[in-house]
Amino acid sequence: MKKLTRDDLFPLEKYSELRAGFRNKVMAHKHDRQVAIGPNATLYFEDRLTMQYQVQEMLRIERIFEAEGISDELAVYNPMIPDGSNWKATFMVEFPDEDERREALKRLKGVENRVWVRVAGFESVRSHADEDMEREDEEKTSAVHFLRFELTLDMVKAIKQGSAVAMGVDHPAYMHQVDPIPTSARDSLAADLSD
Repeated sequence: MKKLTRDDLFPLEKYSELRAGFRNKVMAHKHDRQVAIGPNATLYFEDRLTMQYQVQEMLRIERIFEAEGISDELAVYNPMIPDGSNWKATFMVEFPDEDERREALKRLKGVENRVWVRVAGFESVRSHADEDMEREDEEKTSAVHFLRFELTLDMVKAIKQGSAVAMGVDHPAYMHQVDPIPTSARDSLAADLSD
C-alpha cells in the first residue's frame, strides 16, 4: 500500500471545508476494520485512508502548515500503513472505569505480545508490538499498542480467496477469541494485501 505524501493531503483551509464529509467517509470505512476481542480489547486496523484522516486531524489541531511540520507528521503515521504482506492495528485495552482500568493494566502486562491472527488452515501469527517505542513499564502495560501481523504469501493468497480469519488474545489474564471474524472485516482487511 502506497505511503502518504504531502500531495495526498488537503491544505488546512480546504480540509476545513471538506472535514465533515471526509470524517463520515472514514468512520464508515473504519466500521468494518475493527474487531472486538472479548469485552475489553479491540483491534482497530489501520490503512492509508485511516492514516490520512489521522494526519489531517493532527495538522488541523496543531495548525501545522509548514513543510517540515507536515513531513514530521507523515513520518510518524506512514509506518502504520500496511506494506502488502501484513496488517497493522491499534490495539486498545478498554475499561470505562479508570480504577478498574489501572488494575487491569497491571494484570495484563505483556498482553500486546499475546495477540494473534489465524488464517484457516495455517498456524497463528503473533503480533509484533510497539516497534516505534516501548509502551510497557515494570508495573503495567499501556492501554494502547501498535501491532503488526506479518503474513506469508500462502496466507495472503488464502485470504484473497475468501478463507476465514480468526483473531484472539491468549494472555493468562485475558483469554478471548473471535472465530471467525465477520466477513465484512475479513473482506476489508483482504484489500490491504498485495496479490
